[in-house]
Formats: sequence, structure tokens, C-alpha cells
Amino acid sequence: MKKFLALAMALAMTFTLASCGEESGASAGTAGSAAAAGTNPVVKIGVFEPASGDNGAGGKQEVLGIQYANQVVPTVDINGQTYDIQLEIVDNQSTTDKAITAAQSLVNAGVSVVLGSYGSGVSIAAAPTFEQAKIPAIGCSCTNPAVTEMNPYYFRVCFLDPFQGSVMANFVAEQFSAKKAYVLTMLGEDYGSGLGTYFTQAFKDLGGDVKTETFPEGTSDFSAYLQNAVAYGADVIFAPSATTYASLIIGQAAKSGVTIPITAGDTWESSVILDAQKGTDQQVYCSTFFDENDDSGLASSFVKGFKEFLNADAQNLTNNGGNDIVAAVSALGYDAYMTAVEAIKLAQSTSGADIQAAMFNVDFDAVTGHISINADTGDANKTEAYIKQATDGAFTFVKRQSVAG
Repeated sequence: MKKFLALAMALAMTFTLASCGEESGASAGTAGSAAAAGTNPVVKIGVFEPASGDNGAGGKQEVLGIQYANQVVPTVDINGQTYDIQLEIVDNQSTTDKAITAAQSLVNAGVSVVLGSYGSGVSIAAAPTFEQAKIPAIGCSCTNPAVTEMNPYYFRVCFLDPFQGSVMANFVAEQFSAKKAYVLTMLGEDYGSGLGTYFTQAFKDLGGDVKTETFPEGTSDFSAYLQNAVAYGADVIFAPSATTYASLIIGQAAKSGVTIPITAGDTWESSVILDAQKGTDQQVYCSTFFDENDDSGLASSFVKGFKEFLNADAQNLTNNGGNDIVAAVSALGYDAYMTAVEAIKLAQSTSGADIQAAMFNVDFDAVTGHISINADTGDANKTEAYIKQATDGAFTFVKRQSVAG
């Protein structure tokens, strides 16, 4: 009987451990973690990103950076105990209504800190949910100032749209001697409308004239907007928008013979943009956070390892757009993860409130530059942007722009 009871207990324990392993495996991005084996306690990091919708392509690239970081640093020591870091990944579907549901699912999963999102609108929508639950969120590439405003639980590792808008206004004024700019954004979309506004203000401050227009969600024909830019006599088009629309704008401009340079912000540093521009003479520029040709120690090491990570898995390559080009948002995803780890180490706790307090003391060298947090805003103290041009299937570095110009 004793042998039978011992065998029964062993089988029960095996079943329990197997069940725990399946639950851990259901959360994508736990590669390399021992959490599934149940050998260490687990701290959960939520990943709040779009895998579908207008921003799905960029969201997948941001997640790849986070997943690679989890592979590089799969554990963290808290009070002498090693914790496995488990990623809980949700799809906010690029929409503000789905964002709240996705955010709540992370709260319910018991995450200690959240990373994301690609797209300021969904970040703004989810912010109150994370604040109410006292779970800090770290934006990777969401650049609208409203993401962190009046919310002590939202932080970010990227630069902001006022800076980015000013950078692009100065760039087009210098690069093209532009005096007239045509600004096109999607109606009601926080990221694009915000960045368009900051660009407009900065360009006018430089003495330029601006014509602004908006297009409704779901637009597929941009020919009338492009002809309006031509009729206005625009020297440059500034069209910050989701890559799905950007691809149409670029393609239709090239097809209709519109030769005005087309520019935008960080979301355009995407394989979708490269595919749209490839084989055309269209001039396409964007500002961004990182250049894979940066030869500094941390950056070059990241690029080498990340490319190996991409090429080791066919699904990773697919999620990256079918190539191993290193997107800036992947570097930011990596840095956001490392920022979360730094905060957890400083807090020596898995409590969201403790990690939130520790965020203000984060201070380390990261892939996209040194990261420290502004005590008043919760934003990273970033001062530089990269300007790149889409050129026949690849991004070419144009210049590095600082706040001082």
C-alpha cells in the first residue's frame, strides 16, 4: 500500500508540474527561461503590443526586441533568490477599445511591470488601467507626450514627439530648403495628429508655410491628397501615419509621378516602408531612435546578437518583415526590457509600487543611448535622433540630430 501511495503521489506531482509547464509555455517569449520547469519563482513582465491591426507590423518588431532581451537576461536576483522572468504577451490590436481589455488581462495575469506599446493611442487608453492596478508601464516607442502626462505609473525610453517634430522640421528646411510643407495625418489618431502638430509649429517657427489635411480611417485612395500637395506647391510632404497607410501613400505617389519628398516620424522605419519605396525614385525619409550601423560597443553587440536571434527562427524573420534588418523599435523594446530589469533589481521586489518608485533611480548605458528618467515627467532624458532614407530595400543613414541642432 505504501508503495502504491508513493507512486500515486509521484504521478500527481508530475501531472501538476506538467500543467504548470503548459501554462508557462502559453505565454510567448519565455525562450531560455527555466520557469516552465518550476525550478525558480517567477516574476512576470507584461508585453502590451499590437500583433494585428494598423500597427501590427511595428508591434511585432518591438516584441522581437523584448523577446531577444528575455533570452539574453532570463533571470533576475531579488533578495538573494533567482527569479525567472516570464513574458506575458497580449495583442492590443492597434485599437483603443481593445487596448483596455488587453491591459486588464495583464493585470489579471499578475504582471509586475508592463512594456509597450507601439502606438501612442493605445498606450494612452490603457494608462489608467495600469495606474489603478499600481503596475508601472514602460513605453518603448510611444512618443506622444500625453502617454506619461499626469500618470506617475507610465514611463518611456524613447524621445518625444515635440522633439521629433522639431527635428524633422529643421531637417526638411535644411535638406530641401523647404518653404512650404504639406502635412497629412489620419483623423482622430493620436500619434500622427500630435506629431503633425509639433512639426507644423516648428516649421512655422522657421518661417515656413504649412497646409494641413486629415484623412478618415480606412482610406485607400490618396490620389486627391497627393494632388492637393502638388497644387499647394509643397516642397515636402510630412505624413506621419500607420505603415498600412504609409505604404499606400508612397506607392500612389510614385505611380502618379509626384516627386515631392515624403517624410514622417519613427513609425516609418519599417520593412513595409522599404517594400513600398523599393523600385521607385520616391524620396522617403524618417526620424528614428537607432541606427544598426552604429559601431559603439553596446549597439554593435546588440545588432550582432539580434541578427543571430532572427536568423535562428523562421517565425522571427517573418515577424521582422522577412529580413534581418534591425528596426529601431526592436532596439527600444530591448532597452525597455533592460530598464524594467534594472528597476526590479533596484527595488529588490516584485511589487509594482516598489518597481514604480525605483524607476526614478534607473541610470545605465543602453543600446539606444544612456537611460535615466526625468523625475517630473517619467520620460527618458533623450537628446538625439537619427534621420534615415529608404533607398531601394534598405535604410541609409543621413545624419544624427541633437536638440542643439
